[in-house]
Amino acid sequence: MRADRATAPEDFLTLLLEQAGPDGLTNEEIEDNILTFIGAGHETTARALAWTLYCIANSPHIRDAMEEEIDRVLAGGAEPVEWLDLMPVTRAAFEEALRLYPPAPSINRAAIADDSWTDAKGERVDIHAGMTVLIMPWTLHRHELYWEKPRAYMPERFLPENRGKIGRFQFLPFGAGPRVCIGATFALQEAVIALAVLMRRFRFDITEKTNPWPVQKLTTQPQNGLPMRVTPRTLSGQA
Repeated sequence: MRADRATAPEDFLTLLLEQAGPDGLTNEEIEDNILTFIGAGHETTARALAWTLYCIANSPHIRDAMEEEIDRVLAGGAEPVEWLDLMPVTRAAFEEALRLYPPAPSINRAAIADDSWTDAKGERVDIHAGMTVLIMPWTLHRHELYWEKPRAYMPERFLPENRGKIGRFQFLPFGAGPRVCIGATFALQEAVIALAVLMRRFRFDITEKTNPWPVQKLTTQPQNGLPMRVTPRTLSGQA
C-alpha cells in the first residue's frame, strides 16, 4: 500500500498514509477515514452540485449572474483558495440548493439528558435520556414559519447583506452542535471551485427528460437520475 509513496501526489490518501505508525493511525483507521471521505464527503457534495446545476438551469437570470462573476474572478487570476470569498453569488446559489435539497435530509441524535418541549398544539412532549430524536432539515428548510416563499429558489437569501437574517438553527445542511460536519467549510470551498470550473467552460440545461423526484437513499438523490444537456460556452473575446 505504501510502495509508491515517494512519487505519490499530495492528496488526502498521501496525507493519511503519512500519519501511519505506532503513534499515529492504524491501517484500519486509514481505511475508515477513506470510506468517510467517500461517503460523507464525495457523495454529499456531488449530490448538492447536481441539484445546484438543476436549480440554476431553471433560473437563467441567476445562472447569468454566476457566469459573469465566475468569468470576472477567473480572469483576474485569483487562486482557487480565494474563490469562496470572491464569489458570493456562486456560493449563495449553492447554499440555496442546499436549503431546498439538503444532502442529509434527516439527522438522528440521542438525547444526553431528560428534556421537554411544547409542540404547536400546546402539548408537552417529554424527551428522555437515550431517546433517539429525528431532526429533519428537509422539513425545517421548507417551513413557512422560517422562510419567505420556502419552495422558491432564491439565492439572494444567502448573499452577504442578507445572511444575518438566517437563524443558526434555521439552516442545517451540515448539522449543528458538537457533531456538526467537520468538513463544512471544505465542502463549501470545493463546491464553489467545482461550479466555477464547470460553468466557466460549459452550460447545463434541462431537457424534456429532466423531471427529478427527490428520494432519500442515505442522501437526497434524484430518482431515475438527472439528465441535462451540456454545451460548451463561448467566452467573450473567443471565436
